[in-house]
Amino acid sequence: MLPKRQASSDTTSADTASAETQTAAERRAERRYSGHGPLKLSFDDPSPQEIVGRLLDYSKSGFRAVHAYAALHTGQVVAFQHAVAGGKARVMWNRIANDRVESGFLVIQ
Repeated sequence: MLPKRQASSDTTSADTASAETQTAAERRAERRYSGHGPLKLSFDDPSPQEIVGRLLDYSKSGFRAVHAYAALHTGQVVAFQHAVAGGKARVMWNRIANDRVESGFLVIQ
């Protein structure tokens, strides 16, 4: 059994308030760069598909893109090619709004 963890006495309410008001960009571990241009995604699971989209931004370990393929699912591995890089990536999240799908990818190869 793990021992109970107690709150640290060094944490002040100002520290907590500061962490709560940080933007997502301020909490990121890696710098993001603005991206643009076409993006190609392809995969064979469940059947061979090629998707065309647009690169939104990228970092050392991943990228964010917009496309129209709502069936892309979290955890799926895709081959990708865009202006900055190419390789394999895992779908980490999707945000679907009307006919637009925004996805976040973690580069794995």
